[in-house]
Amino acid sequence: MDDSRAVALARKCVRCGFCMDACPTYRLTGVETLSPRGRIRLMTSAMTGEADISADIVGGIDLCLGCRACETACPSGVQYGRIVEHFRNRIEETGARRKLQRDAKQGIIGAMRSPRLFAASLMASRALPMGAGGSGEHASRAPEMPPLVAHTLSGSDAATLMPDAPETVGVGSIPAFSPAIGKRRFRVRILQGCVMRVLYHQTNLATVRVLQHAGCDVLCPPDLGCCGALDFHAGNHASGVSSARAALRALRHADFDAFVINSAGCGSTIREYGVLLEDDPTCAAEAKALASKARDVSEFLADVGLPDVRLSFPAVVTYHDACHLAHGQGITDPPRRLLESIEGLKLVPLRESDMCCGSAGTYNLTQPDMARRLLDRKVSNIIETGAQVVAMGNPGCMAWIARGLKAAGSSIRVMHTIEVLNEAIMRPEPTG
Repeated sequence: MDDSRAVALARKCVRCGFCMDACPTYRLTGVETLSPRGRIRLMTSAMTGEADISADIVGGIDLCLGCRACETACPSGVQYGRIVEHFRNRIEETGARRKLQRDAKQGIIGAMRSPRLFAASLMASRALPMGAGGSGEHASRAPEMPPLVAHTLSGSDAATLMPDAPETVGVGSIPAFSPAIGKRRFRVRILQGCVMRVLYHQTNLATVRVLQHAGCDVLCPPDLGCCGALDFHAGNHASGVSSARAALRALRHADFDAFVINSAGCGSTIREYGVLLEDDPTCAAEAKALASKARDVSEFLADVGLPDVRLSFPAVVTYHDACHLAHGQGITDPPRRLLESIEGLKLVPLRESDMCCGSAGTYNLTQPDMARRLLDRKVSNIIETGAQVVAMGNPGCMAWIARGLKAAGSSIRVMHTIEVLNEAIMRPEPTG
């Protein structure tokens, strides 16, 4: 997409202001230029040549979470996410960002894009003088952490900026093929993900088990790597396209009914492959075809039906809407229907459930002050529900909210929706 097309999309904005109250940064600051309407004006002025891309404009765009809540609220259908991702790419291409900031940002994304480097970064952060309670042994196990990532994480707040991670960090891997349990109804491919493989391997295993019980042959291509979501969201279009092409190659000629994804950020991007790669003559059709088969795991299971077994999970549960699930994909009802179908589970509402928690990919590392303010608000709302479990559908949210609940001294469990379903399936029948 070029500037003229981005400007055309931006001019669909009629400045009605419905987006203002939906925008987390505007709600916390009350500053017009930190609202979707204000940012659209800033971006349009730069793309039409009315203004240079100044440090103030870059700062205003950087403070945007990319949560896309404004799209849900917009009556005119403005595709804000596409506009801001294009403009972020323009910022990077024009060199408007200071070199140190650019290199640090790229270092963080590069580490998160690679499960091996991400695991190494987490281990090394624990070995920092003010890190998360680790010891020197971790440093020797993480020699390949990029220097700029180490520099970014070396401040006194490293422990509170890093996601909540298990004590033993590694890169998980699920089988290439897991057969359906009972009658086979579907053949599905799944994405292991980058962050998921490091922080939430057990969630991936739970995803496989529940799909098997739902009558699915589950296939996981071993060479399927990063989907490009982190790069696309950050404005690194070329890197994102490169990852998307690699994903398409890994899935080429594969026979499957659905591409099932348990990470909201990844799912949102993959469902937009057809648009993101529409100008690529080598794979535009292939990208569109894959996008049409991409399904969030909660959406897929709500459509095809849960396993015909007793589901029991006696607990009070509340649900947090991950931004790229609720706003990026428009999926809010399916996970709630799944949870409500479980025997013994009481689902209670969460105030501001669809307001961003502040994780937003790398946002909690690059914009820590705003991220913490949003996290504190989210944690307070979760504790207010009196729930024993808070369920959600995105690893970034899970890690960030778990960090906040731990800091608040709360024992509320953070679980992926699919983990709740897995425990409900695996819970033994009552005896006597």
